[in-house]
Amino acid sequence: MDRLGTESAFEVLARARALERGGRSIVHLEIGEPDFATPEPVIAAAERAMRGGATHYTPAAGLPEVRAAIAEAASARGGRTVDPAEVVVVPGSKNILAFALLALVEPGDEVILPDPGYPIYRSLVDFIGAVARPIVLRERNDFRLDPEELAALVGPRTRLLILNAPHNPTGGTCTAADLDAVAELVCRHDLLVVSDEIYHRIVFAPQPAPLWSRPGLAERTVVLDGLSKTYAMCGWRLGYGVMPVELARRMETLLINTSACAAAFTQLAAVEALRSPEAEACVLAMVAEFRRRRDVLVTGLARLPGVRAHRPDASFYAFPNIEGTGWDGRRLADRLLQEAGVAVLAGEAFGRAGRGHLRLAYTVGVDQIEDALERIGAFLRTVPPEPAAPG
Repeated sequence: MDRLGTESAFEVLARARALERGGRSIVHLEIGEPDFATPEPVIAAAERAMRGGATHYTPAAGLPEVRAAIAEAASARGGRTVDPAEVVVVPGSKNILAFALLALVEPGDEVILPDPGYPIYRSLVDFIGAVARPIVLRERNDFRLDPEELAALVGPRTRLLILNAPHNPTGGTCTAADLDAVAELVCRHDLLVVSDEIYHRIVFAPQPAPLWSRPGLAERTVVLDGLSKTYAMCGWRLGYGVMPVELARRMETLLINTSACAAAFTQLAAVEALRSPEAEACVLAMVAEFRRRRDVLVTGLARLPGVRAHRPDASFYAFPNIEGTGWDGRRLADRLLQEAGVAVLAGEAFGRAGRGHLRLAYTVGVDQIEDALERIGAFLRTVPPEPAAPG
């Protein structure tokens, strides 16, 4: 258990809620959850499903009609035919990551993962006894993966690459040339890939075809996705993976041994989410609002003393550089919460390469974003930097 990490967003959220219970005003920029309501047609579909009796166990890998709807959507996006047998439905997409690592990686194998990156990647790699090899995503490269640096990390024990594009925490993406280079390297070294594409719909610029659409990659890739971010369904706990059929069968066995299955009525609501024009309209409106919030937040951050703000092309996160403020990220995040009433995350929570940054989730309205910017600005202008703690 000592090898298992955590996710600091939930820890900061708990501290912020405790302050609120004590009467403090807190602006929440820490948690990666859309503040929009689940589209009404999806809620109505879940209610119909429950009243129709969809409250029992389902096949472990998911209801056939749900796997078919997911395969249909994946086929349209990837430009190849995805068979429903390649789809596994899970109660939360983290299960796909955990099951892929359990099924494909032996203790001592090396797994390349992004740094900064979603902290659960490193946590689970460490937990299963594998060796994490971070690939640094650099601000000067728009937080894109550098194919040459990636190639230099590949060794005889390298087994798997975790790719996350669009990316948490930076909002970075990959170009078609980046993905072409990754595809060539993966095939040349006989590697496997977990491609976390949970933010693939929350983008503000045209994106290339996914990695697994390239020749030779479908049979090497586990696509991790879900409905939480795209359809504002975080609490519904419905994720899915697309992968080679034989691995899907093994994941089904892992599900039988752990969660049994995802909730039946949630699965049926997913069909409505994926196929309903009304739900699609809600997604487009949400993404447009995220773009507006991004512009307000990044513009405001760039005006703060000592802050350099990169403009992300995707997700709902900003990852400003705070090195010019003189503050250590963890100390600044802590003081902003305690004294300014703004909950943010230190970049270090996402890996060593996140030092000197903060992550801000623009999952609140523009009025709250502007309030947060005023509070942060007032703090930076009046409170002298506090030295980082030793170590």
